[in-house]
Amino acid sequence: MAHIGRRGLLAGAAGVLAAVSAAAPARAFHGQGARGSAPVPAFRGMWVASVENVDWPSAAGLSAGDQEAELVELLDTAVRRRLNAVVLQVRPTADAMWPSALEPWSQWLTGRQGVDPGWDPLGTAVARAHERGLELHAWFNPYRVANHANPSLLVPEHPARLHPEWVVPYGGKLYYNPGLPEVRDFVQRAMLDAVRRYPLDAVHWDDYFYPYPVDGQYFDDDRAFEEHGSGFGSRADWRRYNIDTLVREMAAGIEAARPGVRFGVSPFAVWRNEAKDPLGSATQAGVATYDDLYADTRRWVREGWIHYIAPQLYWQIGHPQCDYETLVDWWSGTVRGTGVDLLIGEALYRCDADSATEAWRDPAELSRHLSVAARYPEVRGHVYFSAKQVVADRNGAMARVVDDHYPTRVPPR
Repeated sequence: MAHIGRRGLLAGAAGVLAAVSAAAPARAFHGQGARGSAPVPAFRGMWVASVENVDWPSAAGLSAGDQEAELVELLDTAVRRRLNAVVLQVRPTADAMWPSALEPWSQWLTGRQGVDPGWDPLGTAVARAHERGLELHAWFNPYRVANHANPSLLVPEHPARLHPEWVVPYGGKLYYNPGLPEVRDFVQRAMLDAVRRYPLDAVHWDDYFYPYPVDGQYFDDDRAFEEHGSGFGSRADWRRYNIDTLVREMAAGIEAARPGVRFGVSPFAVWRNEAKDPLGSATQAGVATYDDLYADTRRWVREGWIHYIAPQLYWQIGHPQCDYETLVDWWSGTVRGTGVDLLIGEALYRCDADSATEAWRDPAELSRHLSVAARYPEVRGHVYFSAKQVVADRNGAMARVVDDHYPTRVPPR
């Protein structure tokens, strides 16, 4: 595809949008409960990570035609593996995989941030996924700005350069400050731009809220806390309030922008350890979302602010600190009666004949995960990280899952 200017791109995007609208409308995946009606076939998804070109595109700077061909091949792989959903990362670092009105084109497309790639990846992905009977969940990262700490490497028109007061360097990266109401408003508008443009099936967030702790590093939000944190018992309470507010407001924004689009989050799988909180899981994780990422994931479920939660249960059965079944059991109890669907994030990337962990060398480990989860009616499906492992299947674990648990392909609904 020849390179086109922004006006031509927007015209092309309109054509893609028309094609999307002619395909299956945005569909709802749900289990049985307050938010849903009758049960539907289980969710079978895979994550497609674009940051650092993890899954797609395979390298920055490919032609538009090659990028699209790679994307279509991943969708076709999902069909061959009898999956029914793809979770595509479209805002990896405060940038966009669509012609955003608010943020620059992603550097992971062309190799240079802000450069028009000559096509509309998200619009095309929605259309091509729906043509194949796949749901398309658009995966956004709310606060990550860059995988480096040098603002001058961002394009001059980047909002983080226009508003340097919004940005906190931490752990060698740049983040928007979740404690600033103007930041919270902006990141929502940036994500909702895509919701308004395209008939997405869902908005999806992963585990990045406040950044993971880095030894010897301090996330300097002192000024924001002084300005906005009065009345809170602690800075930790204030930070959790900031993330709770983002989740609650985003849920309302999605519903207002395009009713029926679902909202899901895939957090680190340990909310709190039982030793610290009797409501927590019988785990001994070194990190907990409540205490370290200021993400009260249990509350989001219990309050019904999200439609599904997909905790990343990236440990094997029998792990001494974070046993897979222990966490499936805890999350099943957490969602029970809420109407929020439980999907399990599966560590396909760990399945490797050369793994240092014996369990992950066994091609049957992942299949056993699905057998364990099947004992819990609250588990509505699984999501595999990530797409390139779905393709490569280094030790045959994905093929084993398909043979044992996916005898036929099922549509999302």
